[in-house]
Amino acid sequence: MKTEIAVFGGGCFWCTEAVFQRLKGVRSVISGYAGGTAKNPTYEEVCADTTNHAEVVKIEFDPEIISYQELLTVFWSVHNPTTLNRQGNDTGRQYRSIILYTSQKQKELAESSIQKIEKSNVFDQPVVTEVKHLADFYPAEPHHQKYYDRYSFEPYCQLIIAPKLEKLKEKFASILK
Repeated sequence: MKTEIAVFGGGCFWCTEAVFQRLKGVRSVISGYAGGTAKNPTYEEVCADTTNHAEVVKIEFDPEIISYQELLTVFWSVHNPTTLNRQGNDTGRQYRSIILYTSQKQKELAESSIQKIEKSNVFDQPVVTEVKHLADFYPAEPHHQKYYDRYSFEPYCQLIIAPKLEKLKEKFASILK
């Protein structure tokens, strides 16, 4: 079985992780940090904006079951790519919309999808999503992994993540596990 890696940041990694874990063909999802300059950043350093990293998820997927294009489609639909350094009440550079590509093909698909979104006028503001090469990925601390699965009863999970998962069920039922 051949797998590929996709790395996306669309706000809080707890939200993004919960979404991508539920897709057919996704083998693993790891919350972490990427897109910055510091080596081995901690959550506190990322939140203090001293590292320039974003909260991201590293998705290992089987391209025979789910394509990178399908992952992009889900990515665009579960966050707002037009708000700079913000998703809902989560504000700061670590919450920026970012695609970190691992191949030239991923870069081309990401850029093409942005152009299609811009032309479609789905959003009334321009897309501010960064597209850059993945240099390094640092897994987040263990207590951040599989957060929704462990704490779905917590208020943040109920108010922020659960509605994203409902939207996912409505729009993407055919590719859910």
